[in-house]
Amino acid sequence: MNLETLLAGIEPEGEIPPLERWAPERVGDMDLTIAADGRWIHEGGVISRPRLVRLLSTILRREADGDYYLVTPVEKQRIRVEDHPFVIVNAEPDAAGDWWLTTNVGDRLCLDDAHRLVVTTTPRGEAVPEVPVRFGLAARLGRNVFYRLAELAERRGETLGLTSGGAWQPLGRLDGEAP
Repeated sequence: MNLETLLAGIEPEGEIPPLERWAPERVGDMDLTIAADGRWIHEGGVISRPRLVRLLSTILRREADGDYYLVTPVEKQRIRVEDHPFVIVNAEPDAAGDWWLTTNVGDRLCLDDAHRLVVTTTPRGEAVPEVPVRFGLAARLGRNVFYRLAELAERRGETLGLTSGGAWQPLGRLDGEAP
């Protein structure tokens, strides 16, 4: 599948398209993998243009079958995701003490009740927090962000975490197991 064909008619800048309203009948498979480290690999080569990766990320969703698809109004292409499609690359507190996370593709979200950290196991068997982003997609905390938040975290019983957006956000268990 040609990326140019898939992206025809999609705005290169702007808001996330209304993927929840798109139900294309044409379905295929694309040789595109999102690596666990956040790299997008098309037909064996890393996509090095950040604007193209951002554009592709805006038409990505995970469906009820558990698969990931790039979706346009006329077609959808199944792709492979090794772990999660996004990686949290930055975390900053606001004046109220709530934490704002930024993904490797430019999404920005507040850790709150709708975007809660959950500790899950990576394909490599490590317990690492993830957070929902949109359309069934999640982002894994990058190692540097995890350590930054862990330095500022508080202990509740055997769990290490922080409060943001009025919700407890667990980073992990002190004994190394996911809560």
